[in-house]
Amino acid sequence: MRIVSLNAWGGAMFDALASWLPTCEADVVLLQEVTRTAGLRGWTTFADGERTLPQRADLFADVTELLPGYQGYFLPSDAGPVTDQDGQRWQQDFGIATFVSEQLPILGVASAFIHGSFTEHRDWTVEDRPRVAHGVRVAERASGATFTMVNLHGLRDGGGKGDTPARRAQADRIVEFVSTLRREGDEVVVSGDFNLLPNSETFDVLAGLGLTDLVRDADTRTSRYPKAVRHADYLLVSAPTEICKFEVVSTPEVSDHRALVVDL
Repeated sequence: MRIVSLNAWGGAMFDALASWLPTCEADVVLLQEVTRTAGLRGWTTFADGERTLPQRADLFADVTELLPGYQGYFLPSDAGPVTDQDGQRWQQDFGIATFVSEQLPILGVASAFIHGSFTEHRDWTVEDRPRVAHGVRVAERASGATFTMVNLHGLRDGGGKGDTPARRAQADRIVEFVSTLRREGDEVVVSGDFNLLPNSETFDVLAGLGLTDLVRDADTRTSRYPKAVRHADYLLVSAPTEICKFEVVSTPEVSDHRALVVDL
């Protein structure tokens, strides 16, 4: 079972992503910062007052085309304005996406907001944007093993990645969500852009579910990210002894985040 997790940065480096992702031979792909704009394809421009970025209008559709033979799920956390190449304004959905190989029977699907609730923005805000988690249960035919996999993007705080009451509440919601979805005997994987430091209390909270973080203090950002703090993405498993290989991918660069790849 190969799982790939990546903050796709809205597809800002789409050409590199499109070359790399289909070669990964992933059974499950967990993506954060995924876009979808009804009725629009190609490129858009996103701006939130702090940064301006190129984004794919419909990264979910783009990746769906890159991964034939996968079942895709898109979960928006919020929506706000972008402009197309002609300067026309569109309302774009923003969230996470999960892709599961058709070779894996899907036993269950669930989602829940782990911070806030779905919001339509007239203009994008930097602070306190909502966050959603998505989970799937799958079976692996060859081994008979079952897996619960959770994809999430943790809340962003302009004050940094340190612990806050909101992040503690988010951790408790993650525990509740995983506990509701998993079944006895499942191997559990929780991954995504947590927006946390490696010493966050969130990892102590998730340890209560028997989850072990594989990333720890590894650099999970690429050369496209200019800031000094290099921690963001994590991958936690319930059965670390079942890990065949784990990699924080440094090359190729397909985002301002590095991809996480685990073979169970």
